[in-house]
Amino acid sequence: MKKVLFATTALVLTAGVAAAEVTVGGDGRMGVIYDGADWNFTSRIRIKFTASGETDGGLQFGGSARVDHYDTTVGSTASAANGAAGSVYISGAFGKITMGDVDSAAESAVGDVSGVGLTGLGDYNETLYVTSSMESGGDPHVLYAYTMGDLSFYASMSDGTGNTFDLSPWSSGAADQGYSIGVAYGMGDYSFGLGYERLDTTASGNVDHIIAGGSATFGGVTLKANYGVADASIGPDLDQYGVSADYTTGALSVTGYYTMKDAGTGNQIEAYGLGASYDLGGGASLKGGVVNFDSDPAGTSDTIGDFGVSFTF
Repeated sequence: MKKVLFATTALVLTAGVAAAEVTVGGDGRMGVIYDGADWNFTSRIRIKFTASGETDGGLQFGGSARVDHYDTTVGSTASAANGAAGSVYISGAFGKITMGDVDSAAESAVGDVSGVGLTGLGDYNETLYVTSSMESGGDPHVLYAYTMGDLSFYASMSDGTGNTFDLSPWSSGAADQGYSIGVAYGMGDYSFGLGYERLDTTASGNVDHIIAGGSATFGGVTLKANYGVADASIGPDLDQYGVSADYTTGALSVTGYYTMKDAGTGNQIEAYGLGASYDLGGGASLKGGVVNFDSDPAGTSDTIGDFGVSFTF
């Protein structure tokens, strides 16, 4: 993110509080996308505001939101005003507490395998986390993180108000509360993460999810893998796993991945992805990818792709 300093952003807020700073950045893209049947244009731009400051006592604080995180619709919950988008934090020797649209502890510790394409192409590389990516309308979440040397610890919780879960293999429903813990260890070119999360629902059922993952870098090659098991009293159990490889040489990066989400016969999503990126310098890159997916729940199998230019500001 490139900083743009305004005369009004270096403010002395109150006595006993140090100066704060606001920076502006963003990202954009333009190109074409193939949806399995037709070629179409794709373009977007997003502007992001990031604020930070520090008290005289050494506490850091701040937050961020994008322009599209503001919604003027009466009664809307899709805005940074109520924590459903954007985030704020405070940090110090005790660790870091972040509230708003944040990842769960398990997702923070383990993450996803690498994706491909200009647009993400369905984001089939992403892991299903039952207390973040599978939960919608449940923000604000709160995430606590503490790092000690090579170890990082995480804990998170959703606020239990107006939550829903709406992704396969479970039917849509109301979620009462989500909890998660995670731990990550990184040493040089190697890292490992382990997470646990639980989603309680108003239908007197729950989902317990345990996931582990790791990465290793050898020269210009980075390998990632993860494996998760979800035990659900509200439907079928879920096994999910994924692997990816990234190879970088000079300005060129090539990525491939494979993922499987398996909840039994007739409830599987399998995907392969291959893509490349070429750094043009100055925040611009050429990007493209191809993804093939088989989705038993929807009974579909298709190949999609995209190509274009991405920007960061």
